[in-house]
Amino acid sequence: MDPALQKTLTFLSFILLGFLLKRKFGSQEQVNGIKNLILTIALPSTIFVALMGVEINANMLVLPVLALAFNFLIYFLTPLLLKLIGVEGDSAKGRTLKLLLPSLAPGLSCFPFILEYLGENSLADAALADVGNKFFVLIFLYVMAMNMFYRIQGTANKGTRGKLKELFYSLVSEPINIVIVVAVLLLAFGLNFESLPAFMGDTFSRLSLIMTPLVLFFIGLAVKLNKESMWPIFNVLLVRAGVTMLISTALIMLMGPSDTNTILLAIVFPLSSCSFWPFAHLAAFSKREKGTARTFDTEYAILVLALSLPISTVLILGILSSGTFFAQPMVSASAGLLLIGVALVGQLIRKLSASSFSWGVEESKKLIEQTD
Repeated sequence: MDPALQKTLTFLSFILLGFLLKRKFGSQEQVNGIKNLILTIALPSTIFVALMGVEINANMLVLPVLALAFNFLIYFLTPLLLKLIGVEGDSAKGRTLKLLLPSLAPGLSCFPFILEYLGENSLADAALADVGNKFFVLIFLYVMAMNMFYRIQGTANKGTRGKLKELFYSLVSEPINIVIVVAVLLLAFGLNFESLPAFMGDTFSRLSLIMTPLVLFFIGLAVKLNKESMWPIFNVLLVRAGVTMLISTALIMLMGPSDTNTILLAIVFPLSSCSFWPFAHLAAFSKREKGTARTFDTEYAILVLALSLPISTVLILGILSSGTFFAQPMVSASAGLLLIGVALVGQLIRKLSASSFSWGVEESKKLIEQTD
């Protein structure tokens, strides 16, 4: 059997196992416990091991800048995407999507597959790129959520300095960011993974081994089906993925990298699922709302997050397991257009079905009236 196919089937079996054991994890707290284990222990250890194996240079600063530029580009394109999929931009759902769609959560949806298919060097690059993304989701999107809230509620903007300090503390105290800073400082002083005491290096290495199985198991647990708004949100996320692939393709053609791993990394990293942090921002402001005017739709946001993780996982896993096929700009661009086309066709079918249903109801009413 082809090694890539064998690896993909192994990953899918972990996801299936998690899905089949959902009933054994009856409470959300149990599922969140696995998530916290991943984000505070397994993933930081894996990133630390990967970073300590690279050579530090000035080019490393380019990665977070590129990720940040991507976030901003998607943010400013989101109003156009909302028009494309028929969502009112200044509605509660529209404002919710403006915060969620530009955000990235590569830790659960992307990093494990980058490690398994592209190696530790690519994972180290992805971790550095995520620094720019973290700044965007923690600082910029909070400010945007705050501005939206005060505009809709018509209240004074007070106490924002303290909130920003609190978010900055969250940024610098997160385990993933801590290990990135520590690793970069050690590399700057000429130290690498081999320079660490044997017990410390062995500890990080062993902890990093549990990341991929845990993440895949968590994805299986987190998958939620049979939601009423599943298909509209599915279309939204397909358009997001399609536009993302077109942007990645344009960037690859502009910068012209020759390394296949770099090209694939540029394609899959932006396909990461939507981040939880924008939801935390909008949920915090939603608790302060008074009256009937809603700035955000928290239930809609939960559905977006619930579908975003499995969709991103399937796309990233499919791209990386296909070898170098998607490293060709024509292929990645065509895939992006195909995703957008599928979403638009799905939306058109839903509209036609709704129109046919409405027409049938009206005809039935007329027939009943004539009978009476």
